[in-house]
Amino acid sequence: MKHAWLLSFLLVIGGVGANWAEAAPRPFFLWQSLVTGRYICVQGNPGSGWTRFAGPYKNGACRDH
Repeated sequence: MKHAWLLSFLLVIGGVGANWAEAAPRPFFLWQSLVTGRYICVQGNPGSGWTRFAGPYKNGACRDH
């Protein structure tokens, strides 16, 4: 019986904790190459040869709509 109470308690705490851990998608940014001047739209940092030009955006086209 003692273990059933502990298991129930952990399941309730785990369910509450799962609600706290909700995450939004990572935003997209428009990056410009320092070498060629070209632009790319990515969620992460493409590397040291790039500088962030604009953003954040909610889509992979780096557009507001």
